Amino acid sequence: MLSAYGTDKGCLTEFLATAGAVPEGVVWLDMVEPMAEEEKAVEAALQIDIPTREELAEIEASSRLYQEDGAAFMTANLIRRGENDRPESSPVTFIIKGNQLITIRYHHPQAFPAYVHRAMKPQTTAMTGWGIFISLVEAVVDRAADHLERVGVIVEDTSRNTFHSARTPSGKRIRKKPVNLSDLLEKIGEEGDFNSKMRESLVSIGRMVTFMQAIIDQMRLTKEMKDNRARVKVLQRDIQSLTDHSTFLSGKIGFLLDAVLGMSAIEQNGIIKIFSVAAVVFLPPTLVASIYGMNFRFLPELEWVYGYPAAIGLMVLSAFLPWLYFKQKGWL
Repeated sequence: MLSAYGTDKGCLTEFLATAGAVPEGVVWLDMVEPMAEEEKAVEAALQIDIPTREELAEIEASSRLYQEDGAAFMTANLIRRGENDRPESSPVTFIIKGNQLITIRYHHPQAFPAYVHRAMKPQTTAMTGWGIFISLVEAVVDRAADHLERVGVIVEDTSRNTFHSARTPSGKRIRKKPVNLSDLLEKIGEEGDFNSKMRESLVSIGRMVTFMQAIIDQMRLTKEMKDNRARVKVLQRDIQSLTDHSTFLSGKIGFLLDAVLGMSAIEQNGIIKIFSVAAVVFLPPTLVASIYGMNFRFLPELEWVYGYPAAIGLMVLSAFLPWLYFKQKGWL
């Protein structure tokens, strides 16, 4: 699908783009899973070689930023939450030639429709190819901040459910409902995976912004370029702060994962301890029952009237005394 945008009175306007044709006055061409005829039309109109999906997948990280045919090609991995809240990461290519921006993507980051909706209203920034490009990257970075904020909230809630227990107004601890450690591990793993992919995305965006700044520094210094340079510097600081926050979240997720695994081990040890204590408690009664269950013909208590209740009482007492001992030692 090919979406074409122009500008009118400081606002973004959408053209009716048809397959095989590029409207005049276009400032931004957004190519979403483009067809072959759409790629050929854009290549013919702008005299550039647009990378295919297979080429994007094969491009190494060190070869994603380059200049060719008078155009700048910049590729970064953008992330979104897909079905079942799973992270989806895919390369998105930004091409700047003259005053026109071309974006090529094969998935749907939420930052793109959010920016289009906002840009349909009058903007204070320049609505040129470079201005739209920087605004798009700003929208991507803002979306990344929202994603990291959500990861932080989920991690905080998981930490609270793992460690904190409720108390009455008097300060007495209330017995908590048992925590499903398997669900906690799954949730922590999902957020850890998302945070890892988000960090990779921020690194690729940071490299792209650095390359963008190097190109702007080489251009003729106009008022628009001065504003673009200032916006790029702010972008770099924002990306660095988000990368640091992602690193912090990664450490917190690692700690939480170790804590849940430790709690799982403690829970297993508690179960094993219960079985061990139960085995020791029932060992003396078993010994008493075994003695009086022997098939010898002559036993001293065989003809005793109170033999049966005495044996039962001895078995109960022999079970109660170990339990009382363990209770006083605090092992139960």
